[in-house]
Amino acid sequence: MTHFSPKVNLKDLGLSELRFHHVHEVLERLLPSIDPEEKSISSAAQNSTAWRTSHISAPSFFQNKYGFSHKHMGLFGSSVFRRQSSSPLQAACVDLHHLQLWVQNRGFKTMSSKTRHLQSGFEGPVDAENYTPAFMKGLLMKEKRDMGNLEQSHQDAFKTGFTEGFMKAQALTQRTQDSVKRTRLIIFVLLLVGLYGVSRSPLFSGKGSFSDTVRFRTTSGLDSAVDPIQMKNVTFEHVKGVEEAKNELQDVVEFLRNPQKFTVLGGKLPKGILLVGPPGTGKTLLARAVAGEADVPFYYASGSEFDEMFVGVGASRIRNLFKEAKANAPCVIFIDELDSVGGKRIESPMHPYSRQTINQLLAEMDGFKPNEGVIVIGATNFAEALDNALVRPGRFDMQVTVPRPDVKGRTEILEWYLKKIQVDSAVNAEIIARGTVGFSGAELENLVNQAALKAAADGKDLVTMKELEFAKDKILMGPKRRSVEIDKRNKMITAYHESGHAIVAYNTKDAMPINKATIMPRGPSLGHVSLLPENDRWSETRAQLLAQMDVSMGGRVAEELVFGNDHITTGASSDFDGATKIAQMMVTQFGMSDKLGVMTYSDLTNHSPETQAAVEQEVRVLLQNSYERAKKLLKTYSEEHKLLADALLTYETLDAKEIQMILEGKSLDPR
Repeated sequence: MTHFSPKVNLKDLGLSELRFHHVHEVLERLLPSIDPEEKSISSAAQNSTAWRTSHISAPSFFQNKYGFSHKHMGLFGSSVFRRQSSSPLQAACVDLHHLQLWVQNRGFKTMSSKTRHLQSGFEGPVDAENYTPAFMKGLLMKEKRDMGNLEQSHQDAFKTGFTEGFMKAQALTQRTQDSVKRTRLIIFVLLLVGLYGVSRSPLFSGKGSFSDTVRFRTTSGLDSAVDPIQMKNVTFEHVKGVEEAKNELQDVVEFLRNPQKFTVLGGKLPKGILLVGPPGTGKTLLARAVAGEADVPFYYASGSEFDEMFVGVGASRIRNLFKEAKANAPCVIFIDELDSVGGKRIESPMHPYSRQTINQLLAEMDGFKPNEGVIVIGATNFAEALDNALVRPGRFDMQVTVPRPDVKGRTEILEWYLKKIQVDSAVNAEIIARGTVGFSGAELENLVNQAALKAAADGKDLVTMKELEFAKDKILMGPKRRSVEIDKRNKMITAYHESGHAIVAYNTKDAMPINKATIMPRGPSLGHVSLLPENDRWSETRAQLLAQMDVSMGGRVAEELVFGNDHITTGASSDFDGATKIAQMMVTQFGMSDKLGVMTYSDLTNHSPETQAAVEQEVRVLLQNSYERAKKLLKTYSEEHKLLADALLTYETLDAKEIQMILEGKSLDPR
């Protein structure tokens, strides 16, 4: 039994030259702690868990690997070994095998394993309380191989440097681990702060503004709000062509300016005004003008803004909109495209919550809580699609129709937009207005803009009638197809075809006056004859309808008379389509048939086969009579027909004045 005293002499261990605090730290880490009361290694091994044994298969293993004698074997079947050496440090290191370490318990000493031990060392940071076998074996083998050839002073210096380097590596490893932990913590905190900042940004929180007009400040609907805008720069002077609608809305302006004037007798202010009309007629402009004239806050919202994929968002936005409006009463709420939010309520399994938005709108307009001073103006193109509960009195009390402008209104609109461009003084807006039947205000604005672009492209300083006519023809008939190459024969057929329309229109009493004839391909057609009514027609007589049919037949009749029945073309298909529709309406809707009388036939499938055959026969008679009248006229004016066709082949396009000169036998001035 070998005794080991806990009191160690530093000189015996060869550590006398180390710094004091280094020495104690090395001893505490490298040497096991033994109770001072214990007197032997064997007793310490039996009572302390800090000691460990190494079970070896045979005593020859120690002799071959370490050069130990079997006499140092322990008493309880384990080898508590201590190699005898002149170096006290080697002896101390031998005692390290009594710690809780993983030590190889089996092996054979060969040349390859010896080389591997010499080259192994230790990998990575080594914990002082968990040494690896490679570290201990490398240390012992290096001591055995190198230390014997060094002087005592060099050995002491080597030991001191080794110990200090080992301790510094330990401290560096600990600092590195602490730094990694701090870095991870900082990155995590920064990530949380960044996510919070992104969630509060205007793009995701909905607090931003995406246009100059009012928009909802969120997409979730939970905190949505709207801001009013002032319409001081828009008045009724900016609205042209809809005088009746302006007069209706003048009363609304008075309601907002002086409500006591109308409530003194017990009356109530209207809650809603519904603007109904085709697109582009100025419904939105009228609503802005109402707010501008009354000088009250104006809340704008589109019907599609209340439609969301989340349940309850639309109803929440309706509540917020009216809440803001009531706080700023008197004011105007304008809901554009009302049919998208106020459509008829239906049971749909695809949209089970689609009725919540309109129900909220109904409750806000005329519900349990009053909303005095808030006037709702709605605009729609499809009034028939609105829910009946929305258009009843008490909600939308007034319904104002905004129709397409008449010739007077078109003239006013054209003059308004012509003031905004550089225009020639010879331009007559009334002539352009007469040729733009059915145009809305937006289409007239587009016409003026197209003319200005054409004049700029041609390098002109002013916009003339030529550019305005060009823009009108482009909108009505499509752009010119100059790249289309038409052979001489087809061009001649087109010239006689269009001349046939013009001759019949010129010599038929109730036909509309001719405006222009051209054989320049435009859009889907190879030629075109435009007719210009002197005034807007609010209703048409039987003679006017028959005249339109005769003019439509003139093209096919001209082809038949000039080129023969075998050489007629398909160019008259659209003419026949228009004439057939006129004849059908005369028989089934207008009561203009002598045989069928004044009865209307809206759906022929509900009538007997005899009635259907009678209607068909009457339509055929009207078309055949029209064809014969057109043929008679063209036979009578065959010479004028030829002169007009030759002029079209020469000039391609003729206006009303030039056509009249040719039909009167006058020669045209060379262009």
